[in-house]
Amino acid sequence: MRHATYVAAVLAGALLLAGCASSGSNSPVVPTVSQAGGGAATSQGTGAGRAAALHAAAQCIRQHGIPSYSDPVLTSGGHVYSDSRSIEDAPDATINAVQQACGALAARAGLNPGDEPPAPPLLVQAGVRAAECMRAHGLPNVQDPTPQTPYTPGHGFGMTASEIPAGGKASPVYQRAAHACRSLLDTEIRASTLASLGNDG
Repeated sequence: MRHATYVAAVLAGALLLAGCASSGSNSPVVPTVSQAGGGAATSQGTGAGRAAALHAAAQCIRQHGIPSYSDPVLTSGGHVYSDSRSIEDAPDATINAVQQACGALAARAGLNPGDEPPAPPLLVQAGVRAAECMRAHGLPNVQDPTPQTPYTPGHGFGMTASEIPAGGKASPVYQRAAHACRSLLDTEIRASTLASLGNDG
């Protein structure tokens, strides 16, 4: 599976294409990556107009090869959380097609599928509890997440290579820890869903 930074790099070229596109509303348009960190936040606004623009970009992405892509969530604070996993999992040819078709719409909406905002407090708290449990059950290298720790909406924080024991996730030590901490891991995953992230304010 590709990392979100790869997806961001692929989509970044759309900025140039969007900049060269005609301003007419019927022009072919492309998903783009905002240059600002934090997942395209407040400069784009928080009202119904931006929500409609995000929906239009998402609809374009669905129509051009990623039918499972969920509408991004816009918070009252202007953060946009997106279904980045659906884009990460798409084949390169599909990402390119989406780039060509939807980039300007994404730019207009401030949608940056490769760069989520910092993790909100409820997600971080759930991740810390899960990490504490994993350490207590045989995985001492698991670190507490922070707001800057990468995460995937709907999938939580995950683990880095240095946190996974020898033998990987199939190893008995990992399996025992995951079983013992299942309810806390599930809570972390629920806190990372788009619906939950949308309540971050």
